Amino acid sequence: MQTVNPSLAEIPADPSSPAADAAQPLAQDGFDNMALASFIDEFGDGLLAQVRSQNPPIYDPARDEGQGAWQARQSILDSLKRKPFKAQADAVHATVKLLVDHDQPAAVINAEMGTGKTMMAICAAALLQRTHPRTLVISPPHLVYKWRREIRETVPDAKVWVLNGPDTLRKLLMLRKSLGLKTSQPEFFVLGRVRMRMGFHWKPAFVTRRQKVHDQVLAVAACPDCLTPITRDDGEGHPMPISAELAMASLGDRRGQCDHCGSSLWTLMRSGRPIQSMHDLVLGALKQMPTIGEKTARKLLGIFGEDALGAMLGDNVYEFLNLMDANGELVFSDRQATRMERSLANFEFSIGEGGYQATEFVKRYLPRGYFGLLVVDEGHEYKNEGSAQGQAMGVLASQCRKTLLLTGTLMGGYADDLFHLLWRLNPASLIEEGFKPSKSGSMGPAAMGFMREHGILKDVYKESSGTSHRTAKAKQMTVRTSKAPGFGPVGIMRYVLPVTVFLKLRDIGQKVLPPYQEQFIEVPMGEAQKDAYERLTRVLVSALKQALAMKDSTLLGVVMNVLLAWPDCCFRTETVKHPRTRATLAVQPAVFTDSEPAPKELALLRICQQEKAQGRRVLVYSVYSGIRDTTARLKSLLELHGFKVGVLRASVDAARREDWVADQVEKGIDVLICNPELVKTGLDLLEFPTIMFMQSGYNVYTVQQAARRSWRIGQKLAVKVIFLGYAGSTQMECLKLMAKKIAVSQSTSGDMPDSGLDVLNDAGDSIEVALAKKLLAD
Repeated sequence: MQTVNPSLAEIPADPSSPAADAAQPLAQDGFDNMALASFIDEFGDGLLAQVRSQNPPIYDPARDEGQGAWQARQSILDSLKRKPFKAQADAVHATVKLLVDHDQPAAVINAEMGTGKTMMAICAAALLQRTHPRTLVISPPHLVYKWRREIRETVPDAKVWVLNGPDTLRKLLMLRKSLGLKTSQPEFFVLGRVRMRMGFHWKPAFVTRRQKVHDQVLAVAACPDCLTPITRDDGEGHPMPISAELAMASLGDRRGQCDHCGSSLWTLMRSGRPIQSMHDLVLGALKQMPTIGEKTARKLLGIFGEDALGAMLGDNVYEFLNLMDANGELVFSDRQATRMERSLANFEFSIGEGGYQATEFVKRYLPRGYFGLLVVDEGHEYKNEGSAQGQAMGVLASQCRKTLLLTGTLMGGYADDLFHLLWRLNPASLIEEGFKPSKSGSMGPAAMGFMREHGILKDVYKESSGTSHRTAKAKQMTVRTSKAPGFGPVGIMRYVLPVTVFLKLRDIGQKVLPPYQEQFIEVPMGEAQKDAYERLTRVLVSALKQALAMKDSTLLGVVMNVLLAWPDCCFRTETVKHPRTRATLAVQPAVFTDSEPAPKELALLRICQQEKAQGRRVLVYSVYSGIRDTTARLKSLLELHGFKVGVLRASVDAARREDWVADQVEKGIDVLICNPELVKTGLDLLEFPTIMFMQSGYNVYTVQQAARRSWRIGQKLAVKVIFLGYAGSTQMECLKLMAKKIAVSQSTSGDMPDSGLDVLNDAGDSIEVALAKKLLAD
């Protein structure tokens, strides 16, 4: 866990170095080649000593502890309500030293899932409060209130503003009014990433004036401020008459300004229903609370009134939980209060009138540097070039003095995953290396150049004879470029290490966390299942080859998806149609009945029985929860064998999933089934020490995040993660390629691959390309 800034390519060849001395016997003995693992075992100590001597880390606990700056910062950490562990504190010190002492614009905490990235970011913000008094946090929407809770539980007297609801605009306007006022109270602003880039609703704004036009007195649209008539866009300057259709059609196309005074000719509007009365607002809020229905809510309103209850919900929820009746008795039982307290942690009572894009407001109406530190939670979610939330994050980073990015999976396997993140965090570092926008403002050439220098690009050349010339023979050359998983060590040393603090769960100490084990189980298909799969594969691959011969690639995705999904979905009839012509390509009847488990389901039942006998709950992931819904079938099969089962679906609001899972645990479930996308970030599922992947899916971020949901600080039981795959199926190729991408992802985290899928790892192409090649080669 260090921040270092060497580049292997820049280390000079020193004949007197230990590494050079160690390498001489290799040449003298005449070895032509040597396995990398053997080379590292033989000469690794000398190489490491050379790197450390020429490129010392920015922060070294053995060197920095006890110095004046360290002592001042440590005293602040010691004054917090919750104290970080030693390894967490070292990560915080390294981050702050990089941002403050070395004056870097951005830092990255690349910490393993469960190490407490939220805690470390809050501690870093607390150390920066004196010079950077306001901290802006970009959070996934379902973690906004978790951030608020953890900030209040950590920083004394912290004031937390939640910018995630209909009150966001009102709060931002309050901030603008308070410009110039100093505060000694730590302030945190938690902004949901969806609200950050969300647009707003507006309508044209004008007043009606009567004006003489061509000897007629007409009602025309005029500016609300200066009353100057608004003219049409016809080039002749004619006033715009108020025939509602014409005015709204002309003014509603764009947010215009008055040509005379520059005032806006539009205004914000609230979407949906108009704002309710205070009585209805409080009634609706009460009915959102667990254990409170319509009758109880109206009874509470009749006793305490909407004003008192509204004030409690908006500012003092603990007063609400401890409500007493006229006899001095508590209104809510302990169980009710516990459930409501958990729900209120994800609740905000607000009476906002409308919204405005928060990023746009910060950019336009608050001075640059108003927010000292920008904390970007789940930073890898902002890697895509054209995504609205990625661009919005880049805008906020440019408006804040410092940026701290938190992630557990910095890369997804490709070099361009990192390029756009680096550009948004610190564009100057890339411009210095020559990676800059084109004259038209496009980042495409720069991203491609970055991929070519530090990633893996494959240029495929195809030569064919030409027939277009009458008197001579000609050859035509075409080149196709595609990317593959991989990131070079020079790129890691140049761009990742100089700004990144690494932390692994094992660094925190074995006393804090229990053992963790990943396992892959290859499950043989049944005879009927295997025969049907082979028939289906032959038919679909034959159709795919014919389509590709005609330069038609529309079948590629269909065939891959069907062959990946069918072994797990063979309890239903599979009809495969051409996506364009709708012609039927194959029909495969069901192989298993509703109550007959498939081999992988039998393995699931066996493992669940073993875990239940040991008093352990099981979390089961299935990526098929839509059209090919396997979650309902798994629930039915498990219940037939005596298990209590809960299924978490996307219909459960993201902000309430933690509370929903807690309710299911209270009901005594043995197994929880869900899509890994629903719980991949933020949730601490400590009650489920055994995790099973029925399928992995394509996304390396999702797999790595979902696998660590229960191996977190606070877990007391040993954690087991099990991957299941059908032998001889396309699933095995998918799992192998996932192992490759995970290996690349972990290489940028300063670690060697330790995934259970690593047993399948071999070099190869991207998932889509390699699967297609495998299908066509068989």
